[in-house]
Amino acid sequence: MTVSLITGTTSGLGLAIARVLVDRGDQVIAAVRDPDRATCLLPGVEARQLDLADLDSVRAFADALRVDHRHLDLLINNAGVMGMPRTLTAQGDELQFGVNHLGHFALTGLLLDLLTAGREPRVVTVSSNLHRKGVIRFDDLTGVTGYDPMAFYNQSKLANAVFGLELDRRLTAAGSPIRSVLAHPGFTRTNLQQAGTVGFNRLMLRISTPLIAQGPRQGALPILYAATNPSVHGGEFYGPSGPGELRGSPTLVEPSADARDAQLGKRLWAVSEQLTGVLYPLESRSR
Repeated sequence: MTVSLITGTTSGLGLAIARVLVDRGDQVIAAVRDPDRATCLLPGVEARQLDLADLDSVRAFADALRVDHRHLDLLINNAGVMGMPRTLTAQGDELQFGVNHLGHFALTGLLLDLLTAGREPRVVTVSSNLHRKGVIRFDDLTGVTGYDPMAFYNQSKLANAVFGLELDRRLTAAGSPIRSVLAHPGFTRTNLQQAGTVGFNRLMLRISTPLIAQGPRQGALPILYAATNPSVHGGEFYGPSGPGELRGSPTLVEPSADARDAQLGKRLWAVSEQLTGVLYPLESRSR
């Protein structure tokens, strides 16, 4: 039985993904802030408490999981927040960068041993089409000198894409069996658009979402394809096939030039290690 862990399964994409994996017979671990809600929505799943905005919670989650599981076959880094007013995590990082990127960076690193022991193991990191608009502000990652909610969301989604590709480089260099794959859902109708966004951004999303967005089950397809299709290779990026990658069936898409920048990948990796304190147990075979 495939052991699959998904972050953020109580609504939207995560809930749609989890239902498909449960139906195909996976042992699904739901990593969520509210395990009781996850259990009600997804009977039979193993719901565990995880707060990606607190790195202490991430470490506690990984330690507890390691007690009960000897391997992990699939990790889907799905949970996220969007367009929030400037807020800091428990460790003082900007919330969107902290939850969307740093929490998943730490979680993946802390579970790498379980993934290595898995059967055809795979890490799928969920980015966004908006990663193409992102810029990583290394000189002001917390938004002290200037904060725009959507600009910092775009930054976090670029960080997801950079991380997924840099992880693939490092796994390949180490001869690891783990595949690191990226996916994005296009413009999908979830509560993400309204849960945190404020002001003009919230108004625009309220208008555009019913007109353009696809439903969560359709938006989940590129992520499920990246997670389950046997032909998928590490370093690939999947999204919708329609115009502007807004909606449609899964297809291979091209990440932005910044996402593919290996030097940016190394720099973000070093910063992420420093901010999380998580070092990946990977060594290049060429050393």
